[in-house]
Amino acid sequence: MALHVDIEKTLGSFHLKVKFEAGNHVLALLGASGCGKSMTLKCIAGIETPDRGRIVLDGTTLFDSEERVNLPPQRRRVGYLFQQYALFPNMTVAQNIACGVREKKDARAQVEEMIRAMHLEGLEHKKPHQLSGGQQQRAALARILVNAPEVLLLDEPFSALDSHLRFQLENEVRSAIRRFGKTVLLVSHNRDEVFRLSDAIAIMNGGALETIGDRKTVFADPKTVSGAILTGCKNVARLEKRGERLAHVPDWGVTLQTSRDIGEATHLGVRMHDILAGTQGPNALRCEVVEEIENPFSYTIMLRPMGAPQARPIGWELDKDTWHRRRADTVTVCLPPAHILLLRE
Repeated sequence: MALHVDIEKTLGSFHLKVKFEAGNHVLALLGASGCGKSMTLKCIAGIETPDRGRIVLDGTTLFDSEERVNLPPQRRRVGYLFQQYALFPNMTVAQNIACGVREKKDARAQVEEMIRAMHLEGLEHKKPHQLSGGQQQRAALARILVNAPEVLLLDEPFSALDSHLRFQLENEVRSAIRRFGKTVLLVSHNRDEVFRLSDAIAIMNGGALETIGDRKTVFADPKTVSGAILTGCKNVARLEKRGERLAHVPDWGVTLQTSRDIGEATHLGVRMHDILAGTQGPNALRCEVVEEIENPFSYTIMLRPMGAPQARPIGWELDKDTWHRRRADTVTVCLPPAHILLLRE
């Protein structure tokens, strides 16, 4: 199974231009609101029509602007889970699922099988307003999967849920994805759920794909400023190149060594948990503690390098058993060259 997407679409001043391929795995489109993630899914599903390009699913052309092919949504074998689930409010769970059955002659058996698979036993005769958010999501997934789609599109599937329910539903969706065993596109702006659910990640920004690769590679080297921020890097600053592997950072008032050639990078970043205590190796900085922010299980320590009173603080994350200092103390930390991200705008 393979999905090929190469499309463009203009809406007012916004221009979507994306090109990617996905196999039998979960590809997450990670980006801020308004970057074109949901529009991409809608074009694949046939809800929106691109201005130009091609969409091919397992050898079947869904859309081709040059060949004037544009299959209607019901012929695309695409399962689309909307943010608000889109269950029919006047139908029961069983009736909603039955709407998705393609072969009507054994509809009852298919509905019963999907109710068991999605753990909806006892809810068959309830209507959507009588269900919890998680139950609604499972019912919506059941209606999609009973139709045996060739690709599954998940558009911010946990956005309407509180954090506890998100975690529970994430595990259930992960199980459903594994049973599905085909191409899945997951749209999200939540880096944690993207990392836990996906096999590969595509960073979207301003209607375009900036970076694409397997999830660990993208988190290790997001390549762009927006990619670093989206994957959780809190310390990002513009650099001034002083050598092939030497960068001055005016915002922090420091000069740092990098483990790779700086090349065309315009910024660098360092994740808070990658900063080390002590003076081992290059990039050791003597810093003043300017703020201590308590999190549930850690502290975020804001550090300002000594001798740079106007510098923007650098965030450092430590667990509560490790941190024993207080504001106005000084501490030496190291920003390991191997963990410095080289980024372009």
